[in-house]
Amino acid sequence: MGRHVTWKGRRLGAALVAAVGLLASPARAEEPRAACTATLSGRRVVARAEALAFVSPELDRLVRLGMAGKLEVELTLWKRHSLWFDSRVDGARLTQVLAFTRDGYVLDGRPLTEGPGVMESERVAWTLDERPEAEDRFVVRVEVRLQVVTATSLGKVASWLTQEKGAANAEERSGLTGTLLRSVAEDLSRGASARCEVTRSK
Repeated sequence: MGRHVTWKGRRLGAALVAAVGLLASPARAEEPRAACTATLSGRRVVARAEALAFVSPELDRLVRLGMAGKLEVELTLWKRHSLWFDSRVDGARLTQVLAFTRDGYVLDGRPLTEGPGVMESERVAWTLDERPEAEDRFVVRVEVRLQVVTATSLGKVASWLTQEKGAANAEERSGLTGTLLRSVAEDLSRGASARCEVTRSK
């Protein structure tokens, strides 16, 4: 008895076709950029990162088709040394989900009223072990990465499209197919880095 293709399957299928088609797209999107701000008050350092121009027109199409984006932010606090290498003080990793709803873009459920052109991460706070001296200087380094789809999610869509079922079919999937899916997923990720001096609050 034949299986019926559901609306969800058609939507995911459209997302896969769009994703694979993007590999050959000649359009060049604006390069993604990262930025950050950080302040020091007493022994407390507060930092926040921004992802700028991460959602290209192609990725915008995919998210609007129902694929979710994963925004990963890594912030690292360093102490500056004039005559030696900087020393790492602390760090934090954040993962937020970018999605499109009938009301527009949301980042971890928070509406992006101005669109996804500028995405602010959650604030990160660190407490220094000792109160810094007046001459002490600190810097925050930021790494930001946005991935709209993964090789796993693309594999699931491909499975639905071909009506594969069960572990046996998964084991039969060739290594070439897996490599292709990973390549597509990698091409659909964007990243950038930045650094900012920690300023002292007045």
